Amino acid sequence: MRKLIAAINMTIDGFCDHTSGVPDEEIHQHYADLLRSADAALYGRITYQLMEFWRTVLETPTGDKVMDDFAVAIDNTPKIVFSRTLKNVDWKTAKLASQDLEKEVLELKQQSGKDVFVCSPSLIVALTKLNLIDEYQLCVHPVIAGSGLQLFKNISEKITLKLIKTKTFSVGAIILYYEPQYAGVPR
Repeated sequence: MRKLIAAINMTIDGFCDHTSGVPDEEIHQHYADLLRSADAALYGRITYQLMEFWRTVLETPTGDKVMDDFAVAIDNTPKIVFSRTLKNVDWKTAKLASQDLEKEVLELKQQSGKDVFVCSPSLIVALTKLNLIDEYQLCVHPVIAGSGLQLFKNISEKITLKLIKTKTFSVGAIILYYEPQYAGVPR
């Protein structure tokens, strides 16, 4: 059975904004390695469209090895996109979800293989509400954004998390690895 892992970057005040973080070489390398270890990455429409930027890096490499390697890693990772408005996707390794979020994820989790990563704030919230996330990997950047999209803004029930490990980057960002302790849900 696969694990569903929420992996996201955020500021110290809890905002998810790709422009607010400190995406240095070490962090890009970490996420390239993470993508290479995945059987799939789940995206909502907005994050998927943001990630399409990496297709331009594939077409015109930057010359920065870590950036170019990340572009290859994300290109090779199968992507499942959840959207009510997109009718198709043209990235060769992407497909639109064929079922609702809960059914699609439950089916993915039952399969054998490598872990599945959920990488969009809206999907992380929805899957948290469904008690389907097995692990959170929250990369907290040493930045106070002051505003933006709050990751857990729409969570209304308390969920206790167990810290299982940390990883610190030289720029001061830290990944906090947590397992949720869902009440009444065996782990």
